[in-house]
Amino acid sequence: MTEDWTTHFDGLRDLPADEQALLRRSAHAMHLPAGRTVFAPGQEAQTFFLLRTGTVRVQQQTETGREVFLYRVHAGESCILTTACLLSSEAYTAEAITETEVTAVAIPRAGFEAIIAGSAAFRRLVFHAYARRIADLFALIDDILSQRMDVRLAARLLALADDSGQVQATHQVLAHELGTAREVITRTLAEFHRRGWIAQARGAVRLADPEALRQLARGGTR
Repeated sequence: MTEDWTTHFDGLRDLPADEQALLRRSAHAMHLPAGRTVFAPGQEAQTFFLLRTGTVRVQQQTETGREVFLYRVHAGESCILTTACLLSSEAYTAEAITETEVTAVAIPRAGFEAIIAGSAAFRRLVFHAYARRIADLFALIDDILSQRMDVRLAARLLALADDSGQVQATHQVLAHELGTAREVITRTLAEFHRRGWIAQARGAVRLADPEALRQLARGGTR
């Protein structure tokens, strides 16, 4: 890649010029359509990637076949599972799927190992992102164990809504997001609809009263 893509990522633009040059020499562009598998369980991690546009969903399948949402990688971020697998030489234990069309910067293992060994600034960047995501995962576990499903669903709808208040997700997708059964989501959405908080269409939800959902998500009364 000849473009100076390092300016698009917080932290990379502040690296010394020689370290930025090493990253640019090692990297290549990656483009994937929506719905493409980025990695799957059992695969070896060969590439460190930094997302430029789009979103990637990382999820894990339980022994009973249920898909459990772990986290999303957004533009400007890296995938911590990829980081962990590269550093430990372990295979992936989850899968990543592009939710939208994605463009990314891909750095092969050899280049990643060279820059992380030689650059203290790059190591700080990688491990800061790693620590932040681990904290998010612990918060997710706490939510699953301690929060009511209606509270979690309200928060998830608010997080997924676009600027017009539309959530493009089926009941099954929302169930995957929250690690529960589709029937539970259907019942809870029906209650939200009865209260006038949402309107439903096939494969989508519109937030009719976002403030009521925000109050519930903050732990307010129903």
